[in-house]
Amino acid sequence: MTGLQVLLLAAVFFVTSGVSVVTGSTSLITVPAMFEVGIAPRTAIATNMLALTFLSIGGSLPFLRGKGPDLRRLPWLIVLTLAGSICGAFLLLIVPQGSVPFVVSTAMIGVAIFSLIYRRAGVDRSPSPPPVAGEIAGYTLTFVLGIYGGFFSGGYVTVLTAVYVVMFRMTFVEAIATTKLVNIFSSGVATVIFMGHGLVNYRLGAILGATMFVGALLGARFAIRLGNEWLRRIYLTAVWLLGLKMLLYDVTRQYVSCGSPERHAVSAE
Repeated sequence: MTGLQVLLLAAVFFVTSGVSVVTGSTSLITVPAMFEVGIAPRTAIATNMLALTFLSIGGSLPFLRGKGPDLRRLPWLIVLTLAGSICGAFLLLIVPQGSVPFVVSTAMIGVAIFSLIYRRAGVDRSPSPPPVAGEIAGYTLTFVLGIYGGFFSGGYVTVLTAVYVVMFRMTFVEAIATTKLVNIFSSGVATVIFMGHGLVNYRLGAILGATMFVGALLGARFAIRLGNEWLRRIYLTAVWLLGLKMLLYDVTRQYVSCGSPERHAVSAE
């Protein structure tokens, strides 16, 4: 890679990390950017996962000082996330990734539709605790989504935020703070596994990780000042735009080129 390519990647990662503290879906932008400069798919995902760990740390710090995560549920959420992400990281080593865009875009648009129906979810604190079925569903989905988080992570935090808002009745500030802490463990354990298989570009990962740490730190401080109403608006706008972009562009391109030998060669790497 040239110095200019590294500089351009750092700029993309910085801007994306500042915004994605609220929206999630960092990897849907950063991983394709790494593909564009010629980084192999699995190396790109593994190196991006290292950078995401630093993003999550930087994004968590401001919330720990103010409006923080749900500490009562956090220990179980971390345990389930670690178990799921370990499974997901090993899946990356053996499973082709061709279906990822369709799965993520469908989930994100589903989240947006659900949020339009339940307009006040995440904005006003619920006066009553969630039902037992909601608690069980929230913990179950934490494990299931943890598998995907360790596998690729694109859209993982976005959907997890919606799960915590709906199932646990958290506000958006609480859900964002909680998912940032949870994602430290998801990205961190996946990174360790990828390191063990020699997939991480350490030099590039250190540069991009430092960039994302600073971007997320600034983005989280700004997010705390916005409040739940504005966080919900930004979140839903990003979900719709990213979901539609993936369905109309990424998925379409995938199926148009699925017969290409070059495409199969990239997917098998």
